Parts: sequence; C-alpha cells; structure tokens
Amino acid sequence: METVLYERRGPIALLTLNRPDKLNAVNAQMVAELGRALDDAEADERVRVVVLCGAGRAFSAGFDLDMGEGSGIEFLRGELRKDFDVIMRFWDFPKPTIAAVHTFCLGSGMEMAVACDITVAAEGCRFGAPEVKFGSGIVAMILPWVIGLKQAKELLLTGDDRVTPERALAIGLVNRVVPEDRCLDEALAIARSIAANDLIAVRLTKQAINRGAEIMGMRQGLLQGLELGVIAEDSETPESREFNEILEKDGAKAALAWQEARLARDTAAET
Repeated sequence: METVLYERRGPIALLTLNRPDKLNAVNAQMVAELGRALDDAEADERVRVVVLCGAGRAFSAGFDLDMGEGSGIEFLRGELRKDFDVIMRFWDFPKPTIAAVHTFCLGSGMEMAVACDITVAAEGCRFGAPEVKFGSGIVAMILPWVIGLKQAKELLLTGDDRVTPERALAIGLVNRVVPEDRCLDEALAIARSIAANDLIAVRLTKQAINRGAEIMGMRQGLLQGLELGVIAEDSETPESREFNEILEKDGAKAALAWQEARLARDTAAET
C-alpha cells in the first residue's frame, strides 16, 4: 500500500494516512487501501485497538476535490457510497478505534476522526466542514449524533473550518487536547490502556454504546443524509457553475475569494 501505512505495535495497529504532499486528502486509492488496512487489523487476533494518524504536516484536509472521470447521479452515488462506507468502517469496526489529529482535520477527514471511538487533538489543530462553501453535501452526517444538533448546525451551515481544539473539546468533538509532539503518544497510551482490558468486555461495551445510537435511528438518518449529499453534488446553479470553473482553473483559494467578493457586491447593491 502507498497511501496508507500499516504498522503493528504489539496489540495496536497504527494506520497512517500517507499523502503528505496533498495534506492527506483522501482519494479513491486511499479509500481502497484504508479498507484493506482495516481488513488486516480486524483479521489479526493480536490487534486489540486501531490508531489512525496522518503523515506530514496535517491529519487530513478531507476528501480530494477531484472525483476523477465519470458523471451523472449514479456515478456520484457510487463514489460517495464508497467514501461513506470507509468513514463508517471506523464506527462499525469491532475493535476500538482512536484518531490522533494535528494541524488540519477537515471535511470528511474530520468525519473519520468523529467516527472513531476516541479522538486526541494536537494544540493548534483546526477542525471544520467547509463543504457548503463548495456546493457539496456531507458524506456521513455523524456530527450531530456526537456533538448535538445546535453545535452541528452552526459548524455545518457556516462551513467553519477554523474550529480550535479548545472549542472542539468543549462541544464534545474530541476527547483530549495535548501538545502536538505528544499527540500520537497520547493516542497510543490510551490504546494500550484499552488493550490491557478484557477483550470481550471491551468489544461488547463498544457494541452496546453503538447499538443505542442505532436504535435511535442513526443509520437511517446517515443514509438519508448521504442521499441528500448526492443531490447536492449533482445540483448546479449559475453561481455554482462559475465557482467550479474558477476552482478548476485557479484553485480553492481563488474560488472562495470570488465567493466572498460576490457576497460583498450583492450586499453593497442592496444598501
């Protein structure tokens, strides 16, 4: 595997997102390799806990904006379902999962961290889901189930991608905030603490917690959210068409700057 590194440290499987030149943006290859890595960790009886981290300057900037060749709603549905499934694999994984995040934990990278059972954040990290700025939907709408409706609506509707780890801790998005040079060590220490406990009791406790959310309708809610995300990706307005043209030609910063300038012009015209 190239985009995901797999290392076993005693009872811990350490999975490292490995596209550092792209801030570990998740592409189709990484989705497939994450699935393989998790298959290996699940099959290995020596592994009791999985820790997920990112190589280089950031944990993950989210899914790669380039979806590759293909078009139409069925293509989008198929691609987004693959993304959805790899995020939810961390939630459904029979063994505990821990995310160690630093610098940037954005978009669907944040969804993976939220889907993990425990999240350790480095000081200075920034969280957020900027999808609405790009005319995209949320792949796995798991955030409201973890931090509550009010907090999730604010983060998702504003597209805020500058949420501090201190606020993330206050709203229940992460479990701990530590200095960056201690982030992975802290996650590994928690993993070792879990691995020392009774194997069956740990797995059944995770199942009991997750099934409570499932009984309340979480799975059906997430699948409905995925379908609405497909519609969002397939929808186009004159505004989104121009935004995407600038995005493809000049990059995300230029497209977002155009978006802000358009809003300023419209506001000035009304006054």
